[in-house]
This record gives sequence, C-alpha cells and structure tokens, in this order.
Amino acid sequence: MITLLKVIVESIRQALQQLVGNKLRSFLSLLGITIGIFCIIGVQSAVDSLEDNVRGSFEKLGNDVIYINRYAWASGPNDWWKYIKRPTPNYEDFKVVKTKVTNANLVAYATEIGARTVKYGSRSVSQVDLKIVSFEYAEMVNLSLAKGRYFSSSEYNYGSNKVIIGHNVAEELFGNIEPVGKKIKVRGKTMEVIGVIEKAGDDLVGVNEFDDEMIISYEFGKTLANLKSKYNWSTTITVKAKDDVGVEDLKDELTGIMRAHRRLKPKEDSNFSLNELTMLASVLDSFFGVLNLAGLFIGLFAIIVGMFSVANIMFVSVKERTNIIGIKKALGAKRYIILLEFLIESVILCILGGIFGLLLVHFIITILSSSIGFDMYLSWNNVTFGVVLSIAVGVLSGFIPAWQAARMDPVVAIRK
Repeated sequence: MITLLKVIVESIRQALQQLVGNKLRSFLSLLGITIGIFCIIGVQSAVDSLEDNVRGSFEKLGNDVIYINRYAWASGPNDWWKYIKRPTPNYEDFKVVKTKVTNANLVAYATEIGARTVKYGSRSVSQVDLKIVSFEYAEMVNLSLAKGRYFSSSEYNYGSNKVIIGHNVAEELFGNIEPVGKKIKVRGKTMEVIGVIEKAGDDLVGVNEFDDEMIISYEFGKTLANLKSKYNWSTTITVKAKDDVGVEDLKDELTGIMRAHRRLKPKEDSNFSLNELTMLASVLDSFFGVLNLAGLFIGLFAIIVGMFSVANIMFVSVKERTNIIGIKKALGAKRYIILLEFLIESVILCILGGIFGLLLVHFIITILSSSIGFDMYLSWNNVTFGVVLSIAVGVLSGFIPAWQAARMDPVVAIRK
C-alpha cells in the first residue's frame, strides 16, 4: 500500500515536471483533450439546460390534461391530407364535452384568429395575436395578471367588449401610461383594457406565453370572426382530469362523447385527436439524443487528436527516462510498478486537460446565461462524466508507452 502511494505521488510529481519543463509541448498536447472535453460537456450542458426548460414548460400544463385537436401532435407530414378533411373542434363540441364529461373537473376552449393591429390614440402595435377563450381558460392555464382583473361572469355571458393584453403589447402601446381602463381599437372595434398579463419567464417553448397576445371572451369574439371556419387549425378544447381519475379513463370517456356528438358510425375512424404531453416525450428524447450524439461525435475527434498527443508525450517521457527505468528494475521494481507509474502520469495529464475543458465550459455557460437571459448550468453529472472520460483517455493514451517501459530489459535500459 505504501509502495503504491509512493508510485502515485512520484507519478504526479513527474507529470507536473513534464508540464513545467516542456510548456509548449504540453500545451499543444493537452489542447486536444481540453477542446474535446469542452465540445462534449459543453453540448451536453446546453442540451440538458434546454431539455429542462422545454420539459418544465410542458409540465406547467400538467400531465393530467387532454387536448382535443384536429390533428395529432405526433403526426408526420404524410398525415396532412388525413387531418385536413377533419372538422375543426368548435364551441359546440366544447359545450357538449363540458356538459357530459364526468371524469374531468375543468374544461376550457381557446382559439386564435390571427395577428391584428391594435391602436390607442396615435400609437399602434401590429402583429398582436388575438386569442378567444372560454370563461374557464384562466383557471386552466393558471393565468397570472400583473394589473387589473379577468372577465367577470356577467361580462363573459353578455359579450362585453373587454380585453386582457400581454406585457409587450401594454408596454409598446401605453409606455408609462396606466393601461387598465383605457380604450383600444382592433379593426374598428373598441375594447376596454381590464387586465395586463404578467411578463413570461425564460420559456423557450412559449407554453402559456402571452407577451404578444390579447385575450377576449368567446361571446364577444364571435362577433369579430367566423369561429367555425374549417381553416382554423388553432382551436383546442382542454380537459383536466379529476384527481382520482387516470388519463386513459378520461380519454376513453372523451372518445365516446366526441364520437356520439359527431354521429360517427362504429366502423368510422375518429375525426378528432386526443393529445397529451406524454406523446411528446419520445419525440423530445429522440431530438435531444441527436443533439447529444452530435456533440459527442464532434468532441471525439478532438479527443482522439489529444490521445495521440498525450501518447507522444509519454513515448518521449519513456525515452528520456530509459536509464532511470533500467536502474529501478535492476533494484527490484516490478513490471506493474513501472506500468502504473507511467499510466498514472498519463491520467494526470489528461485530467488536467479535462479540468481546463470543464472550466472553459463553466466560463462560457456563465457568460451565455447572463447575456441571453436563459438559465444554463453545468451539472455535477456532466462534471463527473468529463473527469471519468479524461481518466479513460489517459489510460488509453498511456497504456502502450507504459507497457513498453514495463517490458524493458534492465541491462539494456541502463546502457542507454
């Protein structure tokens, strides 16, 4: 045990001597390891941060929610002609589901009718998405208001010309003016602003992001647009299951309600889709898997270059210390001691290169996180993976030189 510790300490000392004594050679050799670890861990960290944000965005909607849409989320481009023939879910579908469903505690309706220009006095904001919703929508999406309030039940039922606007719309249209209570115009229709939605956070997916939207009630919205148009693809009926009800039970009930309402025959395919967030899991796994594989593939090239560089250092080190190796073997040093001595030295060199790569990842991620306003991080799992990978590269690149040193004949080695 003591001998092994001495070998480790001596190997670390010699590795550091190699770095100090041959600065340029060591720098060029470790550069490949540093770049390789930076590429692999950098991409993995970026992907992990992105994945957490995306999955977190979906989790805001809940895993117990079913979305009744015209199309299936997991569909491919070849399914277009299948879905274009389907009727768009409408308010009648919503009322039937809301009335008949027993396994849900909340049902909401929402549709978008395209971008509109909003005017207030001499100011105007273009490309504002107009969303028409049922009264239950705010509770379904946990709508948070920075100012004002949501529609009252009487305002909703009587189709009052009230509107709730997003943060960016309020900022661009009113500036420092208090928006609540002001009258705006959309395509000649006058609306009173009763609320401003809180600014969205760092949500890359845009789930429940209302910064550039305005929301009006269905009863008022149906006077502005043809909500039964077959070309309206953005309509969704959202159904939230009761706490003690499974998603599959809710889907079965919704399937029966929708098929009966649309008078579909037993042998006819359903002309609607029931979507849930778990359907996106496999798509996300494949997407992020490809990104990780791309980072690994790019990083491996740099790692391989670094391996040959470190192996070159070790061959030179063996050649320079041939005489010392012969003396050690003549004094009784076992082969495994010599082998370990050079292997540990190689591993130490690669660990140093890996640490530099991890520090570079941390530095770049910190800068990006603060500049783009998106939370990125270097996890301990990725740090551990980077260190383990550095150790593996050290073993692989140093084994042949170490094996060559361990098999030297002491008499021949001393003479050199």
